[in-house]
Amino acid sequence: MDRRTNIAVVGCGYWGPNLIRNFSGLPDARLHAICDLDSDRLELFRLRYPGVRLETDLARLLLEDELDGVVIATAAPTHFDIVSQVLAAGKHVYVEKPMTLTVEDAERLVDRADESGRILMVGHLLEYHPAVEFIKSYIQSGRLGEVRYIYTQRLNLGKIRKDENALWSLAPHDISVVGYLLGQQPSRVSAVGQSFLQEGVEDLVFVSLHYRGMQMAHIHVSWLDPHKMRKITVVGSKKMIVFDDMEAAEKIRIYDKGFDVAEAEFVNDEQSLRIRNGDILIPRIDDAEPLRLECAQFVRSIRTGVPPRTDSRDGLRVVEVLAAADASLKSEGHPFPVGSAQDSSTINLPLANAGRMAPLSPIAAIR
Repeated sequence: MDRRTNIAVVGCGYWGPNLIRNFSGLPDARLHAICDLDSDRLELFRLRYPGVRLETDLARLLLEDELDGVVIATAAPTHFDIVSQVLAAGKHVYVEKPMTLTVEDAERLVDRADESGRILMVGHLLEYHPAVEFIKSYIQSGRLGEVRYIYTQRLNLGKIRKDENALWSLAPHDISVVGYLLGQQPSRVSAVGQSFLQEGVEDLVFVSLHYRGMQMAHIHVSWLDPHKMRKITVVGSKKMIVFDDMEAAEKIRIYDKGFDVAEAEFVNDEQSLRIRNGDILIPRIDDAEPLRLECAQFVRSIRTGVPPRTDSRDGLRVVEVLAAADASLKSEGHPFPVGSAQDSSTINLPLANAGRMAPLSPIAAIR
C-alpha cells in the first residue's frame, strides 16, 4: 500500500477528539472523515481540520472505496451494530473498549471479522503504554521472579456515566493489562460494588480474579474517590513493581523487597523467612503517548495485514471477564467461572436505559 491509509472517526464526543488528533498526525495515515449525528458538533472541527469530510450518515460514508479503516468512539451499547455494519462494508475497524456488552455479541464479531478478512482492533490502550511494555519484558526476563499477585487502582471523582457502570467503563483497562502481563485468563471472577449516586449503576466496584495455581489479581474502580489514581502494582517472588501513571516522569519504581529463606545454622534449626529491604530502582521509560502508539498500530495492521496485539480475540477475552464479574456483581459476590456468564442480560444497566439494549440503528446511536 503506497498511498496513505484513509481513516474515518465515528463519534466526536468525549474521546473521539483525541483519536481525531492522533490519526491526523500520523505520517502513514490521512484523516479522511469525521462522522457524527450532531452537525453542530461536527462544525467545531471544520476550521481545525480543513479538507476533512464532515458526515452525519455512516452508511453513505461506508460506500466510499478509498476509505480503508473506521475508528468507532461511540457509546458502548452501539458498538456491536456499528462494527457489524463497518465489517459488512469491507472496512477495517478500530473500536473503543469494551468491544461489546455481551460475550455472545463479542463472539459474533470475532467470527464476522474472520469471515471478512478485515482487521478488528479493540482500544485496550494500556497494552501499548511503554510502562506496561517495560513491566512485561521485566517479567519475561525473570528478574521479578514468579508473579504472585497484581492489584490495580483506577479511581477518580467523576466522570459519571448513565449507560454503563464503573465496571464496564473503567475495568476493561485493568483487565486487559492483567491478562497481557500474566498471559492467561482467570479461572473464576468475583465482584462486589455499590450504587451510591445512581440507582442500578455501580460507581464503586472491587473485582477479584483467580488464576490457575495461586496467582491472583484485584481491581478497584470508582468514580467516587477523593484521589485520581491510575496505579498498578505487581508483586513477584524476587522483586515488586509499581506503575503510577499519574507521575509525570518517574512512572515505574522497582522495589528490591521481599522475603528470603534463611538457611539453618545448626542441624536442629528450622529454616526461617528473612525480610529483604533493598534498593529502589527508577528506570527511564519512553515518554511516547500511548494513544499515538495504539493508533499507529491500527494503521500498521491495515498496511501489513498483521493483526494487532489487541485484536478481536483480545476484546473477547476482556468481555468474558467483564461478563463474569457483572454476573458476580448481581449475585453479591458469588464467584463465576470465566466464560459461563454469556447470557445477553449480564450487562448491569440502569432501568431507565434498559431499552437501549434493543437492536439499534447504528448511525442513530452515534454519540
